[in-house]
Amino acid sequence: MQNHNLKSTCVSSGHFVKKVMWLLIVLAVVMGLSATLWAGLDAGAGSQSSGVTAAHAFDAVDLRTAIAQVAETTIPAVVHIEVTERRENARPMAPFADEPLFKRFFGFPQMPRKFKREIQGLGSGMIIDAKGHILTNNHVVGGATRIEVIMADGTQYPATLIGADPKTDLAVLKISATSPLPHITFGNSDTLRVGEWVVAIGHPRGLDQTVTQGIISAKHRTGITDPSSYQDFLQTDAAINPGNSGGPLLDLDGKVIGINAAIVSRSGGFEGIGFAIPSSMARYVAAQLIAHGEVARGWLGVTIQDLSSWKAAKAGRDNGKGVVVVDVVQDGPADRAGIRKDDIIIAYGGNDIVNAAALRNVAALTTIGEDAQITVMRDGMKKELTVTVGNRKDAVTKCAASLKTHLGGEFRPVKVKESRKYRLPPHQGVVIVSLDSEGPLGKTGFEPNDVILRINGETIRDMESFAACIDTLKPGQDIILHAVDHRTGRQGRVGVEVG
Repeated sequence: MQNHNLKSTCVSSGHFVKKVMWLLIVLAVVMGLSATLWAGLDAGAGSQSSGVTAAHAFDAVDLRTAIAQVAETTIPAVVHIEVTERRENARPMAPFADEPLFKRFFGFPQMPRKFKREIQGLGSGMIIDAKGHILTNNHVVGGATRIEVIMADGTQYPATLIGADPKTDLAVLKISATSPLPHITFGNSDTLRVGEWVVAIGHPRGLDQTVTQGIISAKHRTGITDPSSYQDFLQTDAAINPGNSGGPLLDLDGKVIGINAAIVSRSGGFEGIGFAIPSSMARYVAAQLIAHGEVARGWLGVTIQDLSSWKAAKAGRDNGKGVVVVDVVQDGPADRAGIRKDDIIIAYGGNDIVNAAALRNVAALTTIGEDAQITVMRDGMKKELTVTVGNRKDAVTKCAASLKTHLGGEFRPVKVKESRKYRLPPHQGVVIVSLDSEGPLGKTGFEPNDVILRINGETIRDMESFAACIDTLKPGQDIILHAVDHRTGRQGRVGVEVG
């Protein structure tokens, strides 16, 4: 029994040793393959060994030092902006000051009906060249009567407003320094990918030189601010608070890829959703403001809307990309190029057009007088057309003159706060700014601040579509306007005879 047990034990031990040896061999092979795999990743090799290609390789970034380096390099070029704005306000009791009973019982001395007060504000900005030009948000400096710029080292300079562009919420200031100033470098926001690390620098709540980090959460966000503005926001979860406005959003190379502009928040503070104006747009606007004091924008002369699902299916656009031409301005750039109503624009300058906002933005950033290649779908066929881009200022002047002649009024797009107040869909309607009392609208009873939503059942989406619709009418023709009474907020239909 003892010998048998000993033999069994020896046999079992032999099997155990073999199993261990085989396990060690397998482990060595696996370790060898792993080493090969990581070597391939580190080298960025495109070989097919182990089934791994260069497309899956990535560059390792040490966040412990990268963000610190970005902050150290950029902070000297980020400034704190303090503004003062003088406002005139009506006194609360002014409407009753002339009432005999009010004077008898309260006996207040005669006081001015209005009083002036100063509003203090703050924001951020970035020096964009050695000459002292500073880029910031229009909402930071718009309406300011005095602007002070405070450098990172505490040096203060009075600043002059060079130009502002409310449509993109950007503005350029200028300070005079005796020596060259540190300045930022623009990056390319078009090549930015969702998920990339970014760094925000600014002065939130007046806390100077605050650095926060996060990622790009999304691109091409629209509908965030005024619908009539040019929007193509980068969304980020980097902490942005009041006071960050106008400060830079940077990549890990320290290049500016966005200008912090807005947040979505119930509390008024950071909740993880911030928006920045992309550098591709900001760079163009800044150059225009420095050179001309205003922005010259390209114009196609079309009214467009996003491609609906049924129109996409009808046109064979499975990806849903493209925009529908709702109307074409007579003798405008698009009309002269041969673009027609109901065409579907799918590409501009060789690049796909995703939606109406994308086409509007890219056309606006095109140099006036430049030829642009536009691809349209018409009756299931692709057509390549060349449009010589016009000047949007000419279009605005033309629209305003037409509306003044036919309706006897001046108009503007509906603002976001007005859409919310009257519970209107976004991108719809125009507001009456002023009226000729003897004009068609004035005689009918319309008043300034009333909102016009539709003409003969056709929705008004912007000033161009409004003017284009009116231009098709004959003098003396009756139309039905669907409008909102600004006093009550009620909607109704009113008949008007066009002048």
